[in-house]
Amino acid sequence: MTDYAEEQRNELEAIESIYPDSFTVLSEDPTSFTITVTSDAGENGETVETTLKFTYVDKYPDEPPLWEIYSQENLEESDTEDILTLLQQQAEENLGMVMIFTLVTAVQEKLNTIVDVMKNRQEEEKRRKEKEAQEAEKVAFQGTVVTIENFLAWKAKFELEMAELRRKRQKEEEQAGKPKLTGTRSFSGNNLFPVKFLLTPWLSSYAAGNNVEVDESLFQDIEDLDLDEDDPDFDPIEMGSDED
Repeated sequence: MTDYAEEQRNELEAIESIYPDSFTVLSEDPTSFTITVTSDAGENGETVETTLKFTYVDKYPDEPPLWEIYSQENLEESDTEDILTLLQQQAEENLGMVMIFTLVTAVQEKLNTIVDVMKNRQEEEKRRKEKEAQEAEKVAFQGTVVTIENFLAWKAKFELEMAELRRKRQKEEEQAGKPKLTGTRSFSGNNLFPVKFLLTPWLSSYAAGNNVEVDESLFQDIEDLDLDEDDPDFDPIEMGSDED
């Protein structure tokens, strides 16, 4: 006949010696105790932890002990569910033998796996952020891809801005009392070029290619003309041509 009480006392002494810093007796009748299990540290020092509560039943180890997750740190709900499932599986496989050490060891390995998964998630998140940063830098370097749609939109906006700019400039000139300039005078301002210097090079080039002789004396320097440059209708190009 199995002496369940003796087996339970012997296992309890062994468990206390194996986990002196994480083993705590909660009650003696029934025998109930906790063992805190902590994972190995991850790459950045992160850990996960759970405190398991075990309670012996009268016929343990021929019947599995009772267990529950007494507390936990850094574990998600899905992780705690996985741990409870693991305990059930291990208990069924070890019926008839004292099993607390086996159960705790299985949970320890599970916690280490969870930390590895956390590490992989962190690395994936890091790679994702690096990729996003590279894509953002690439877009910033290349600029916006020009399409027909965004070009037409830009062109319409640009033309509106230029029209508004011309309107403001004209309004400012009118308010300042400045006469509106047209033709060559608007283009060149007060720095008017002599007609001779404007036409002679072109005519000379034309003549050279067509065997035509040009008499430059036919073109009169603007200084020799009696012109009023302050006349708003004054146009040196028109004055340089003779339509009569």
